[in-house]
Formats: sequence, structure tokens, C-alpha cells
Amino acid sequence: GILFNTGAGQHILKNPLVVNSIIEKAALRRTDVILEVGPGTGNLTVKMLEKVKKVIACEIDPRLVGELQKRVQGTCLANKLEIKVGDILKTDLPFFDACVANLPYQISSPFVFKLLLHRPFFRCAILMFQREFALRLVAKPGTKLYCRLSINTQLLARVDHLMKVGKNNFRPPPKVESSVVRIEPKNPPPPINFQEWDGLVRIAFVRKNKTLSAAFKSSAVEQLLDHNYRIHCSLHNTVSSFLIYEEIPENFKIAEKIQTVLKNTGYSEKRARSMDIDDFIRLLHGFNSEGIHFS
Repeated sequence: GILFNTGAGQHILKNPLVVNSIIEKAALRRTDVILEVGPGTGNLTVKMLEKVKKVIACEIDPRLVGELQKRVQGTCLANKLEIKVGDILKTDLPFFDACVANLPYQISSPFVFKLLLHRPFFRCAILMFQREFALRLVAKPGTKLYCRLSINTQLLARVDHLMKVGKNNFRPPPKVESSVVRIEPKNPPPPINFQEWDGLVRIAFVRKNKTLSAAFKSSAVEQLLDHNYRIHCSLHNTVSSFLIYEEIPENFKIAEKIQTVLKNTGYSEKRARSMDIDDFIRLLHGFNSEGIHFS
């Protein structure tokens, strides 16, 4: 008798075959603590409770919280379920071994990065996404869907597309097709300042078909990097590991320095759409070596 709020991404996974397939691919263990986001009426939750030590279910809608509580009330599963009520994006994540969820699609991107920056590390996440979002997560350099989301996710995790899920497997059916993805964080993570990395990648992918030389000629980009460069130089006016910083000359132009870095690293005429993780690591090192920072 519940009216689902499709605007809030409430599309309940109703096909038990899909539910069982997701659980099988998660390779759950008896000792696992599982994080589930958007449990809905609990079709996935109840199946997981039968297999694991504990499920922490995070739900924003009090009506669905009530339905989930009624479903396990009086059963041996009730003491294995912990329900957290509220917005998962505004909540500190608890400790968990794996995350299994049919996510509200509008929180897909921020939730992925909240997961990947979470510590301590978890083993894996098995997540349902809108099909196109899932394909962007796994897209490779040179393909149409390759974007900032692709490279940022793949920097921090191994990502695999597991299966397609048609819209008729949900109640009510969404307007888009869905996919299930496995995300396994890299542990240890790459030795990169993620804020610096994301600042560089963000600039490069604003116009991913432009050459980097053209992308970095934006006045907003030049103003930002000039500001960062002057702050960096003021903080490192003695010997650093790369340079001896001297007083910045009055005729200094950040645009010239940016283009020199791009030329010296060999990326001036490259385009973000075809650059892989190693390319961006080398480019970031080239900028940082010259005192140019992105955060």
C-alpha cells in the first residue's frame, strides 16, 4: 500500500532471480558486516541477513524504515539488522566489509567517491546504477563515454560491469535501464594527493576533445593557477626538493609557464579523451615540479 517516490529514486527491485544473482556476485561471508543504502522494503536486505553477521541499512524515508522493521520483527533476523535513518551523503559511514545496494540513482556519483575515500578499506561494493552511469565508470581512454568520472574511479579502484538489469525488474519501473557494477578499492591507494589530481583532471575534461594547450588557456584556469603558484612560492622561498624559489618577477606570466610545462612533458597537443592514468600522473608531476598546484 506504499506509494513510492520515484523522484527520490524509489524503484524497488522485485525480481528474486536478480536479487539472488547480486548476492551471489557479492560473495558474502558469514562474518561480514554489510552496508546497504536504500533498502526499500527489504527484498535484498532479508536475503543478505540470512548469509551474514550484520546488515547496516541506511534509509532516508521513515515509511520504508517502518516496512523494513515490520518485515523482520519477531524473526531470528531482527537482531542482525541495524537501521540508520537519514541522508547517507550527510552521514559518516560505519565500519563495513562490503557494500551491496540498489542506489537511488541521483546520488550515484557523490556516493561512489564517498565510498572510495572512506577508511578503513572495505573489500568490495556491488552496486546498481543507471546503465549509462555504469558504462562511464568502466569506460576506457578513447571511447565515447570516457570522462572525469571514469579516470577518477579507476585511479582509486578496479571497476567491473557485472550484468544488465532491465527496467521491468523494478516496481515501479524506472525510465532507464540499469546495470550492476563491482567496485574494489585499491589497497594501498596510489600515492597521489586526490584533491590535486582531481583539480588537474577537472580542467582537462571540461572540454575533453580540446588539446590541453587550448584547455589551459582559459582565463579562469590561469587565474586559479597563478593564485596557487604565488601562494606556493611564498611558502617555499627557500630550497625545496625541486627548485630554489626566487622572488617572482614583475613581468611573470603564469600562461607562459603553463604552456612550457605542457610542452616539456609532451602533452601540449594531447587530448584528455585519449589520456590514461599514467599520462595524468606524469603531467601532474610535471606541473608540481614547477611549483604549479591544483588545490
